[in-house]
Order: sequence, then C-alpha cells, then structure tokens
Amino acid sequence: MKEAVFIRQNKEKWEGYERSLHAIGQQSPDVLADIYIDVTNDLSFAQSHYPSSPVSRYLNGLSAKLHQFIYRKKKENFSRIVTFWTREVPEVMYHTRKELLYSFLIFVISMLTGAFSAANDDAYARLIMGDQYVDMTLANIANDDPMAVYKSMDEGIRFFGITINNIRVSFFAFIAGIFTSIATAYMLIQNGIMLGSFHYVFYEHGVLLDSLLAVWIHGTLEISAIIVAGAAGITMGNGWLFPKTYSRLVSFQRSARRGVKIVIGTVPLFIIAGFLESFVTRHTEFPTVVRLLIILLSLSVVVFYYIVYPRKLKIKTI
Repeated sequence: MKEAVFIRQNKEKWEGYERSLHAIGQQSPDVLADIYIDVTNDLSFAQSHYPSSPVSRYLNGLSAKLHQFIYRKKKENFSRIVTFWTREVPEVMYHTRKELLYSFLIFVISMLTGAFSAANDDAYARLIMGDQYVDMTLANIANDDPMAVYKSMDEGIRFFGITINNIRVSFFAFIAGIFTSIATAYMLIQNGIMLGSFHYVFYEHGVLLDSLLAVWIHGTLEISAIIVAGAAGITMGNGWLFPKTYSRLVSFQRSARRGVKIVIGTVPLFIIAGFLESFVTRHTEFPTVVRLLIILLSLSVVVFYYIVYPRKLKIKTI
C-alpha cells in the first residue's frame, strides 16, 4: 500500500483520537486498550513500510500519549476495584449477551440430553459418572439419605477443595476458547450431560425433589458461573474465528481481554457456592421453604447481575 493511501484511509480516525484524547482518558480501560492496540497496529505497519516517514513519527507520538493515559489509569486507588465489579464486568457482559445465551442453551440442551440418554440406557449414568459414584448414590438412597455424599467430609476442608475445583473448571472452560469456541462448547456439553444423568438417577428412584432442593442450593450459583465462564470462552474463541475488520491477532487479544474480565467476575460466585455446598447443602433437614428461598435468592442475584443490570447500565450510558 502506498503511503498516501495509508494516510488517507486512516487520517480521520487518527485525528479523532487526537481530538478526544482527554475524553479517552476518562473512559474504561477496555476503550483505552482497544484504541492503543489500533494505533500501535498502524504504527507497526508504518514502521515496516515507511520507517523514515513523518507518519511513523506521528503514530509513535500518538501511541506514547495513549500509553501515558493507560499508565495513569493503572495508578487508580481502591475505587478501581469497586468500579471493576459495578461497571466493567457488567459492561462486558452486555456486549457478551449473545455468547451468554449460546452458553446457556448449550448447557441446558446437554443436561436434557444426559437425562434422556440415562432414561433410555441403564448403563449410561454409570458410563458418565462411574460405577463407584453410582453405587454409592444408590446405597445412600437405600439408606433413606440420598444426599449423604454432602455430609461425608469436614466443612472447612470441603469448602476449600470445592471452591478451588470449581474455579479450576471455570478457567478450563475459558482457556479452552484458545482452541476455538468449539472446545469451550465441548466442556459445557460434558458438564451438562453429567448433571442431567445425575438428576435422572434420583428421578428413577423417586427422590428427584430431594436432589433438586439439595443440589441447587449451591448449584444455582455454581452452574451459573460455569455457564458465564463458558460465555467467556466462546467470546475468546469467536475472536479468533471471526476477526471482522481486525487482524486475527488483534481480534483475539481484544476478546481474550474481555474473557479474562468475565472469568474473574465469576470467582465470588464460586466462593459463595463453595460455602453453601459445604455448610448449607448438607442440612437436608432444613424446611423446604428455606431451601427454596436460598435457591430463588441465588437465581435472582445471577439474573440481575449478569442480565438485568448490564442492560440498565448500558441504557443509562447511552
């Protein structure tokens, strides 16, 4: 590409960045980072094709100014932590709403598939969950304590073990997006099928309500967080598969940054879910109404924070 053509195609964009530098400094780190990547991408192109040209020096200066704004943002105090949870994560979730829907549908369809398969093949649940786990579950049901598995370990040890494992699963669901969104979808399918098969075993033995009331006390937050992490993985994978007007590398970097922010946003859900599973789920003697209230409250928090609030925040900033 001739230098004159390169300048003509990008001049208006660069001038816009120049005019709004102060406004850019007040924007979220994502906006700053996207603009910085765009400018440095142009700078790399200019340095490769027109190393001694004034346009290279101009872009170098513009990128330096942007870098200063970004560096200034990094010096923010505790308020940045607050805005991360109250603004940055919800904003990213608004732009990831389609991926969240895809992740949810993949998981729900997989869960129904697992239940249907277990209903039509006696060996299916054992294939998915293993003979030892199924035999233990059947023994607990026979002993009139279907949820005994949640009472078999010290609460503190169980809390740390479960929380770390759940966070690990969510990060794997996200990191799988490196190998395209198909890999993340595969992990969602695995977890959905396992949950569907699990619930069918209890349904088959007439204790489905017991399993639902126990599992979803912690599962509402835990499964929701896995679905959200799946949306992060799909986002990163789609950035690699569908770069749009960006180069594939730049598109991947942008989507990976959004995905990381989403996954970090799920950590509190896993911590609370781990606490509930360790200290609350085991108390099957709690009244049904109490357990239902915990499930409904958890569901309300998830729906508000990941669906309703991002939309309200977006409308508010338009």
